[in-house]
Amino acid sequence: MKAKRLRADVLAGLTTSFALLPECIAFALVAHLNPLMGLYGAFFICTLTALFGGRPGMVSGAAGSMAVVIVALVVQHGVQYLLATVLLGGLVMVAFGLLRLGKLVRMVPHPVMLGFVNGLAIVIALAQLEHFKSGEHWLSGQPLYLMAGLVALTMAIVYLLPRLTRAVPPALVAILGVGALVYLMGLPTRTLGDMAHIAGGLPSLALPQVPWNLETLGIIAPYAFLMAMVGLLETLLTLNLTDEITESRGYPDRECVALGAANVVSGMFGGMGGCAMIGQTVINLSSGGRGRLSGVVAGALILLFVLFLSPLIERIPLAALVGVMFVVSQQTFAWASLRVINKVPLNDVLVILAVTVITVFTDLAMAVFCGIVIAALNFAWQQARELYADSHLEADGSKHYQLHGTLFFASTTAFLNQFDPAGDPRHVTVDCRHLSFVDYSAIAALKTLRERYAKAGKQLRVLHLSERCKKLLKRAREHHD
Repeated sequence: MKAKRLRADVLAGLTTSFALLPECIAFALVAHLNPLMGLYGAFFICTLTALFGGRPGMVSGAAGSMAVVIVALVVQHGVQYLLATVLLGGLVMVAFGLLRLGKLVRMVPHPVMLGFVNGLAIVIALAQLEHFKSGEHWLSGQPLYLMAGLVALTMAIVYLLPRLTRAVPPALVAILGVGALVYLMGLPTRTLGDMAHIAGGLPSLALPQVPWNLETLGIIAPYAFLMAMVGLLETLLTLNLTDEITESRGYPDRECVALGAANVVSGMFGGMGGCAMIGQTVINLSSGGRGRLSGVVAGALILLFVLFLSPLIERIPLAALVGVMFVVSQQTFAWASLRVINKVPLNDVLVILAVTVITVFTDLAMAVFCGIVIAALNFAWQQARELYADSHLEADGSKHYQLHGTLFFASTTAFLNQFDPAGDPRHVTVDCRHLSFVDYSAIAALKTLRERYAKAGKQLRVLHLSERCKKLLKRAREHHD
């Protein structure tokens, strides 16, 4: 059983390494960097997070979301400032993990998670369309038909092979099979070598060549913080997704520390920054990778490709890698979210759609932030609408109010509207046994109610305040004194 598990991890790692190559090269080129920086970053980040992270089976590397963040920095200040930013960003990630803030990902509602997954699936698919271009122009004629045919063949192998055998990952067979077909038949299609030459030496240790002063810190700190937040967000959401797929539990804080340390090492050896990569994680998991070994193998192979195997690797047709990534996009998309459209509240459907669209057109951090804000406002609105009061006249002529719900900033108006200071009798009792006080707005609303009854010359008595409410009232009085 153990040998079978190791074999599955090694094959999954091999498959994932092929899928990492074009992504890391493409993201390095997006950020105006030498492709080797993307590959070195992938080696360090993939290997170290696999060894020490909190989620076996998850794959990290030089990610596109982080590449987009640092383009402006590279253009304005150059590569050395980027490496310093990667170092600082890594330290921010480590601090995030040590402060045990990984659990904040629980604050992300499920509709936001679905929107994130769907948005990234669309981004993965759209990114592959770039390979159907030659320079600025779309392919046409025979090159287009050949590219499309090879992509379709790759996808057919990935989908159909599991029906025959599950002994080897279908994506690996598809990449190697289509690669062999192109080589043996001499088909004129674009290969990985057309993107970039990946031959290189061992990465060397060197601190970034920047002046270590406050001016430099002022330049790199905003980028480092943004890079860290985007990287952590994508990593923690991918960790959640991996937990769901594998039906096991990862450790977010440990993953944050490992990711930060891996970024620090990558920056010191001239590599790009990185984080978890949802597409490659899906490939690894669907290829049978469940242990730490799959990530270590994927990372180590990236370095071996650079050092020794570049002539062979550069012959891999881009069409094979594009086909595999199209399948990943299809597998990543949460199709179940389309089936539940008529079954869940409209507000949740709007959150899913909003996060998906914002992920595609801006970036992940902005999408998740907007999704959480929309979900939070929706929650506040729903809670505010649920506040109500039962009232009746007692035998002695006084009036008794029984409040139900949650009193907070969004429900204070609804709370005050339950009462009639002008029309009520001289003695009024408010029973707060079933009322939750949440914030200072709740205390202010209670104070306003007292003042309204006092102004009308009537006596208001408040019963059954919770301990939490009494503490809030006491603190508010001390503050005013």
